[in-house]
Order: sequence, then C-alpha cells, then structure tokens
Amino acid sequence: MSETFTPINEVGEFGLIDRLQTIVADLSDPDLIMGIGDDAAVYRLPDEETVHVITTDALLEGVHFDRLMTPMEHLGYKAIAVNVSDVVAMNAEPRYATIAVGIPAKISVEMMEAFYRGVRRACEKYGLVLVGGDTTAAHTLCISVTVVGEARMEDVIFRRGARPGDLLCVSGDLGAAYAGLKILLEQRRALKEKGADYQPDLEPYRYVIQRQLLPEARLDVIRDWRDRGVRPRALIDVSDGLASEVHHLCRHSNCGAIVYASAIPVALETREVADHFAEDVDTYALFGGEDYELLFALPPEQLELLDPTSFNVIGEFLPADQGVQVQTPEGAIIPLEPAGYQHFRSGDGTEGEASADS
Repeated sequence: MSETFTPINEVGEFGLIDRLQTIVADLSDPDLIMGIGDDAAVYRLPDEETVHVITTDALLEGVHFDRLMTPMEHLGYKAIAVNVSDVVAMNAEPRYATIAVGIPAKISVEMMEAFYRGVRRACEKYGLVLVGGDTTAAHTLCISVTVVGEARMEDVIFRRGARPGDLLCVSGDLGAAYAGLKILLEQRRALKEKGADYQPDLEPYRYVIQRQLLPEARLDVIRDWRDRGVRPRALIDVSDGLASEVHHLCRHSNCGAIVYASAIPVALETREVADHFAEDVDTYALFGGEDYELLFALPPEQLELLDPTSFNVIGEFLPADQGVQVQTPEGAIIPLEPAGYQHFRSGDGTEGEASADS
C-alpha cells in the first residue's frame, strides 16, 4: 500500500512546521525554556542566571536570493544580519556564529572571498565572532547560518505576553525592502531584454535597494530600550510581513489587534516606487516582508520612556474574540489576513523572495 502524498503547499510553511513539531514535541530538557515556536530557542545555563538564545536560518539561491541581483559581499552581510535579527527579536545580544555553505561549481574562489568579506563586515557591526562552520559541494548556492546570543533570563522577550490595551508599535519604516525587490526585478527584466550593454539608473532607488540587499538587525533599538528601562511585553521581527507578524503575536499571546493603516511608517522613496508601479503602498507595508524592523507590544505607561523618533504606534491589542483587524485610511475596519511571504506556496511568486500576497 502506497503512502499518502500531501504536497507541502497544501499545508503551507507554518502548517508544515506545526506537523513536524508534533513528532519531536516530547523531546525535552529541564534547561530548555523555549524551543520551536519563537524567533529563536532559549536555554538556561546550569546554575547561572544567563540564558543562551540560538537561531538558524537558511538562504537558498533561487528561493531567497538571485545572484544576478545580489552582489556576493552583500549576500554575506545579509546572511549574518537576518540571523542576528532573530536573536535581537528575543531582546538578546548576539555573541557567536557558525556558517555552512553549499558551493556550486559556478562559484569561484574570488566570489567566496567577497561573500566572506560581507560576513566579516556584519560580524564586526554586531559584535559577533565567527567560530566555525562547513563547506560542501552543492548544485546551487546554499547558506545556513547559526547565531548564538545571550541574555539574562528576566530580559528575554517572547512572542507571547501581549495584553489587551497594549500598544502595537514598530521601529523604523516598512515596505522598503519589498520596494527594493520590485525595482531589482524590473531592472533584471530590462537587462535580459536589452542585453549586457544596458545601464540601469538605480540612484533614485538607492534607499529601498539597500533595504533589500543590506538589511539591518535592530540591535541599536534593544540597546536603547535597555538604557531607558523599557521592556515590551511581546516582540518579533518583521521578516515575513507586518500582517503575518501581527498574527504571530496575537496567536501566541491569545489576543486580537487592530492596525491603523494610516499610522504605518512608510519612507517617501517606498511611496514613489509604489506610484511607479501604480500599486497600493499599503500592500507593500502590510505584506512585503524582509524589513527586519521590530514589532512589539508596549504597555501604555512605558510610552513616555521611548525615544519618539525611534518607533511608531500603529495599533492596539484587543481581546482575542475581536480578531485581527485593520482600519483603512478611509476609516473602514476589515479583517487583516495573515498574508505575507510563505515558503512552499503554489504559484511562481517572485523568485521566492519577499512577496506581497494580498
């Protein structure tokens, strides 16, 4: 009798994770504080107040990046930064990293040297030490980075913890990385159509392209919180899109939420890209992904402690029975679907990178 065959895109990325988690759910350790289900795992060091935070992310050619649009040095930097972002999203400091790279024959020694120069730049920026890894042959370029961070147990912030009445806040601006991706995809098409002599003019889009190719983990934000005595109740980084991350916070915290679309911070250049493509910039901000800003639940009494230039209040947490909603700029209140970048979805997407699924 043949085994059942369920295509992964029928259950989706998070459905697959839930099913796989049930297989290993009974594997436990008394020092494990958080396993599968948050931005990073957390475990306690025996007889110490410090905990370690560990995360692993993979970047696969043709799924997460296109080498035609991504300089190797930028790719090395991004591979570190997106992992550091997961540690930061636990309110922890990054310490050590390992990196495994599957290298196809089309990649030269010089290209790998450029990649590792990017890795070094990111490690220097975030105070990270690269302590090991692995290299192997592969059919396409495959990168897997593990970052270990640390924090005092009382400082760790999880996705759970938000309460009705807490403010929904975000650092920085949103939608820029997706805008940068849109421009890069447009220029790639133009290059294929017009040939090697085509000279793209990317200067007007420098900011959004940088946000796509060289994202920053917001280590500066959590350090500022520490200096100001701020401690959000729940925290996540915006990797798969704002709408998706709001749903994660609500699901883990057993809350609902309302997002005010008109309050979402969007850079002028992001708006100009949306106008260029005759698209709704709210779609970029809500569903684009890869911004790596911090989304957090803030007790209202801590509002005055924050630097007002470092964040925006974009909504409020509600009782769970009110669900997750968005108020449009016109004032209508509608359900906010948890759309955003999803691995294994059907359709051709956009080279598997950040995608606005509205």
